[in-house]
Amino acid sequence: MTITKAESLGFDRAGLARIDQLLNERYVAPGRLPNAQILIARDGEIAHFSHLGAARHGGKPVDEGSLFRIASMTKPVTSIAFMMLVEEGKVAVDTPVHHVLPEFKGIGVYNGGGGGVPFLTRPTDQPMRMIDLLRHTSGLTYSFQNRSNVDAAYREGRLENWFGNHDLDGFVASLGTLPLEFSPGEAWNYSVSTDVLGAAVQRLSGLALDDFFHTRIFAPLGMHDTFFAVPLDKTDRLTDCYDFVPGAAPKLFDAGATSAWSHKPKFLSGGGGLVSTALDYHRFCTMCLHGGTLGDVRLVGRKTLELMTLNHLPGGADLAAMSKSLFSEAANAGTGFGLGFAVNIDVARSMIPGSVGEYHWGGMFSTAFFIDPVERITMVFMTQLRPSSTYPIRRELKTLIYSALK
Repeated sequence: MTITKAESLGFDRAGLARIDQLLNERYVAPGRLPNAQILIARDGEIAHFSHLGAARHGGKPVDEGSLFRIASMTKPVTSIAFMMLVEEGKVAVDTPVHHVLPEFKGIGVYNGGGGGVPFLTRPTDQPMRMIDLLRHTSGLTYSFQNRSNVDAAYREGRLENWFGNHDLDGFVASLGTLPLEFSPGEAWNYSVSTDVLGAAVQRLSGLALDDFFHTRIFAPLGMHDTFFAVPLDKTDRLTDCYDFVPGAAPKLFDAGATSAWSHKPKFLSGGGGLVSTALDYHRFCTMCLHGGTLGDVRLVGRKTLELMTLNHLPGGADLAAMSKSLFSEAANAGTGFGLGFAVNIDVARSMIPGSVGEYHWGGMFSTAFFIDPVERITMVFMTQLRPSSTYPIRRELKTLIYSALK
C-alpha cells in the first residue's frame, strides 16, 4: 500500500478528506462562502492543501496563487516586527508608549461627555506600556464596536479609514486627543492597539511600515505575495470579497478586479491591512513554529517567541473573563492572549481538541491560522466573507484537524 505524504506526517487520509467534505457541503456548495482554501502542515511540511470555489464571481477556481485580504492576521506580523526591535535594544516590552509616541503623553480615561459634549477624563492608574498594545489592554478601542461614546468619536474622526485623511502619524495624533475607555491593564478590548504598534515600529526603525515589512520580514522569508497594495501585475489573482446578508446571498463588498487593495493606502494598517496567499502565510507560521527562523533566516530568537506565546493577561485571566465586548463569549473560555496572538491556556475550558500553548488568530473576512508547538501543526485557512463571526468554521476546522491525527 502506498503511504501518502499526509500519512507519513501522522495524519489519517480519510480524516483529512472529511475537512474538504465539510467545507464543500456546508459552506461552498450552498453559497455560504464564496470559496475556501486550507493548508495544513506538520513541522513545516505540507500535509494537505485544498482549494474550493471560484476566486471571482463566475471566474476561475481559487488556486495556490490566489490572493486574500487577511485583515487582522496582519497583527502577528506587526508584533513580530516590534519584537525584532526589542531584540535590537531599541525599545522594551514595558516601555511607556509615550516615550516612543509622545502624542500619548497625558492621555486620560473617559469620565463622561461625548456626543457633542466635551469629554471629561481622569488620569490613568498607570501609563500605557508597549505590552498593553501587544495584548490589547491599552484602553483603546475600534470604531465598529458600537458600544461607547469613545468608539463613536473614532467613527466621527474617520480614524480607521485607510484611504482617508490620516497617515500613521496623523492617526496617532488624533488618537492622542481622545480618552481611553479604561485605564491600561484593567481590561481586554480588541482595538487599534496594533495599528499604534505599527506607528511605533516606524518611529523606532526610521522606515515606513511597508518598507520595514518588505525588507526585514517578507523578502527574507520569501513571502513575495504579501503586501499592503497588490502590484499591478498581480491584481488578476486578487479574490472577490463579500458581506454576509441574513436570509440572502452574500453581497459583494470589494471586487478583485477593481479592489481598493490594489491602491496603496495612506494609512498603513499594522492591525489589518495586508493581502497574502496561503503559501506565504504558511512560511510565516513555519518561521514561528521553528522558533523565529526559516531555513537560514532568523527574524527573532527562540526565547522571544516563547515569551510572545505565553498568556500575558493580568492574573492569568482568559478572554471570557477580561474582554469588554468582542471575544467575551463562552467560546473564548480557556483562551488567553500573548504578545500578538491568542493562546490556548486550558484545553478543557475551550471545549475543542487542542494543545496548551497553541496560538492563533484570524481576520474579519473569516481567514484564520493556528500554530501548535506541541503537535508541530500549523494551519492557514483562507476565504473572503465578513464578518468572521458569521459561522463557527474555525472551531469546526480545529476539531476535524485534530481528529485526523493518528
